[in-house]
Amino acid sequence: MSKNKENYGWLNTRANSAKTLIERAKLEVPGFAKHIKKFEHQITIKSYAASTVFSYSRGIAQISLYFKKSPLDLEPDEINAYLYELARDKNLSETYFKHAVYGLRFFFRVYDLEDKALRLPNLKRQSNIPTVFSQAELRKLFKAPQRLKQRVLLSLIYSAGLRVSEVCKLKLTDIDYDRKQVHVRESKNDRSRYVILSDLISRGLRQYILGAKPKVFLFNGREKGSPLGHGAVQQTFRLAMQKAAIKKEATVHTLRHSFATHLLEQGVDIVTIKEQLGHARIETTMIYLHVAKVSKVNAHSPFDKLYGSSEA
Repeated sequence: MSKNKENYGWLNTRANSAKTLIERAKLEVPGFAKHIKKFEHQITIKSYAASTVFSYSRGIAQISLYFKKSPLDLEPDEINAYLYELARDKNLSETYFKHAVYGLRFFFRVYDLEDKALRLPNLKRQSNIPTVFSQAELRKLFKAPQRLKQRVLLSLIYSAGLRVSEVCKLKLTDIDYDRKQVHVRESKNDRSRYVILSDLISRGLRQYILGAKPKVFLFNGREKGSPLGHGAVQQTFRLAMQKAAIKKEATVHTLRHSFATHLLEQGVDIVTIKEQLGHARIETTMIYLHVAKVSKVNAHSPFDKLYGSSEA
């Protein structure tokens, strides 16, 4: 490594500062602007989600700023030393590290540097069994927030199996009370879908809208006309968890896990759940089979169901 050991915590940046990093790299790193433009064009052509393009570009910008040169000019030892520091930094998530590796791998392949791409560490897919709330815990959680907006927000996420990014982008026009549906637009992998709208949530939404009077987005952010920020949703969840005295290791996404698991336990088939969640692959949805407490049915011959006992 060409630098002394540093604190890599600065790499764990928010979205706005991450955009600044990319712009900084364009100004400070020779050749970066040209290289990142080609990279972003190629990754977009391959229909990667906008969030993925951004995460990978951020990773390329950060390593470029650290060494003050393009990844194309880095030695393998420099890249490995940098990744080692990322991997051992407890302030950075595992997803963050994966984005750094995947971004570099794609970057090198854009420039036909397959040998460099293959030298990067192989990342094993982890299929961790998700945490799930009990129904009693959910009732306590939804009761905890003092403000109606926060109660409705958390309840809606669970009731429709939404991601944080999805609930933040919802507009008033996405709620169809007559058809009991919510239109989730251009979500992960740029897929749109319709999800179920609970009758109970409908009543809560009408009451909330009557009082809050949002104009465009269902849940307003701090600035007029802006959507609610991801951080605000996460903060609402953390405070509700504390007030409800729920000790589980959980995030907002646990509400989505709970939605899928509870549907499975209530007899909804796995394909319908996949569609509600917006998963691209059924294998992703099948993780909930390991969590759901579904009653087992003894093996039997389907032939026995063709005839009643009197017809045998």
